[in-house]
Amino acid sequence: MSSTRSTARSSLRGLRTFCAAARYESFRAAADELFITSSAVSHQIKGLEEELGLQLFDRGPRELKLTAVGSSLYEELSPLIEQIDTAVANYRKSGRRASVRISVQPFFASEFFVPRLSEFTAQHPDIDIHVGTSDESAEKHPADVDLSIRLFRAPPSGYRADLLFPLRMAPAGSPAFKKAMVVEKKRVKSAFPLIVHETRAKAWKNWSKSTGIAIPDDSKVTRLDSMIAVVRAAEQGIGAALVPVPIANLWFEQGSIVRLFKQELVADVSYYLVSREDSPETNQAIDVLRDWILQNFAEQP
Repeated sequence: MSSTRSTARSSLRGLRTFCAAARYESFRAAADELFITSSAVSHQIKGLEEELGLQLFDRGPRELKLTAVGSSLYEELSPLIEQIDTAVANYRKSGRRASVRISVQPFFASEFFVPRLSEFTAQHPDIDIHVGTSDESAEKHPADVDLSIRLFRAPPSGYRADLLFPLRMAPAGSPAFKKAMVVEKKRVKSAFPLIVHETRAKAWKNWSKSTGIAIPDDSKVTRLDSMIAVVRAAEQGIGAALVPVPIANLWFEQGSIVRLFKQELVADVSYYLVSREDSPETNQAIDVLRDWILQNFAEQP
């Protein structure tokens, strides 16, 4: 009997660890969330795979990807883990602090949301906020959070989705880069190396087409997989980058980067504040945080 109980406890821990690793497709990110080591995450996942007799992840030299069966298992398990957490929360003492979990895409979080979060915590010291970040390109509301701020082409069905603002991209570079730039009759004549975010590979082409400003066809291209890396590369003078505004406004205000042209590219996606339609009405903290975000980040019509 004791052996069975031990196995059950181990399986539940392993399943929770699997869900975290599957959500991020990263053992390191899962380890950060669960406050354990990456090797512990790897060990628990391996144990779960051996227990099930299934391969849940494809482990490449640079990336971790869910297998088809791993993805299917995650879709089934994630709501169940959430139900367990909700059930436990319902039995907490009424005097416990309110808590809200929010997932925010990385650059939005670091440059726009977190710098202003102190305003909210000062106004609501009784509410704890857990901020998680995840992949910038995923058009999906994470199953284990109360709120998320993500890019969507259209409001996701089945959720409450409040529009914040469309993604607008401004051409930017270092002050020295702009000083060396030569433009004649809406055509860039000087060397114009490009910095490209991998999820928006055609952004520069679309910007050029929409503005009528021609850029050299043979421009050197540096591709990066995160917006913070894109902006830092522009700051270092590596090339010209399309950066999101108003999210990157602090960089412009500090003078780290400057606008190369006034024309912007309006992308086909927008930032939405998303939550489940069936969020528990008893968690007033969710509504409080939602209202604050809309007041501070949503563009007024």
